[in-house]
Amino acid sequence: MSDAAIQHIDHPAAWRASDVGTRDLLSVEFSRRLVDGLKDALARWPFELDQHERVTTETFALASIAEDIAAWKHELDRGRGLVMLRGFPVDEFDLPELRLIYLGLGCHLGRPVSQSAMGDLVGDVINIGDKDRNERAYRSRRKLQLHTDRCDNIAMLCIRPAVSGGESSCASALSIHNVMLAERPELLACLYNGYFHHRFGEQAPGEPPITPERIPIFSFADGVATVIFIRGYIDLAEREGHVQLSDNERAALDYFEDVANRPDIRLDYLMEAGDLSIMNNCLLLHARTEFTDAEEAERKRHLLRLWLRDDMRPISSGAALHKGAAGIVVQQGKGTYYRAPASAG
Repeated sequence: MSDAAIQHIDHPAAWRASDVGTRDLLSVEFSRRLVDGLKDALARWPFELDQHERVTTETFALASIAEDIAAWKHELDRGRGLVMLRGFPVDEFDLPELRLIYLGLGCHLGRPVSQSAMGDLVGDVINIGDKDRNERAYRSRRKLQLHTDRCDNIAMLCIRPAVSGGESSCASALSIHNVMLAERPELLACLYNGYFHHRFGEQAPGEPPITPERIPIFSFADGVATVIFIRGYIDLAEREGHVQLSDNERAALDYFEDVANRPDIRLDYLMEAGDLSIMNNCLLLHARTEFTDAEEAERKRHLLRLWLRDDMRPISSGAALHKGAAGIVVQQGKGTYYRAPASAG
């Protein structure tokens, strides 16, 4: 896209942290009526609790809270792109029940997709890899920079926070776009042109280790904006020698991140037990600080994550390639740890 064709994006999701205030001002309580609606659906569930592939809007019907869900969906699609709920009684359910309830609610906000080669529809955000960068980020305790995931909407439910750290952040990619248009418009063309992404070993057998085409950071389809930003995968593609970034391409990424982390742009908050955040992953970025875990397994930080696709949302070919129709391809016996080829780098 030429510089002249890039325009200011006017959308309610083009907010700044300085505009919306604190997480407390954004959050609403998860009422007893909502909890009872989910409990009723759980009581009617006709299959085993772990049969997640059977979860649909029909098998996990939520007619009694349909208006609430419709309001959340409207806020995700046409509002700020962010819904924050607090006070879900996570201690009233055992973990298999909680996973099913969460997935059942999520399927009313999008189509759940695989989050790794393991095919997990409900991802456990836990510390398995410590700070090893070869482990998938959601299974480590290292600091994560602002980024997007491979889905359209992302949901995070906190079961237990960390002993210390693990503060979350989010930022509007649309606001970042508009700031760059005002301050460094010459860099935006690089972001629209896109970057090759490393696939972290999760590509299907026989496919190349990087995406076969550039993935745009900003793109439009039928007037609908989509952002994709995973700096770590762009850098890994270059570090292993698959691509070489130009000075302008690197400067555009650096400036994007600099703007994203400005205090008036980035919203910081700490998730406590029972907090649920749902965000439009096509418009917002999210991050997390490094954290320290408890020694005892039952006290370790634990969040549940959903990746949801919105099949009605227009999307560019590059963005569709990146996200995958069903998320990350399931591969029998494969986990989330990346083993680089001996020749890499």
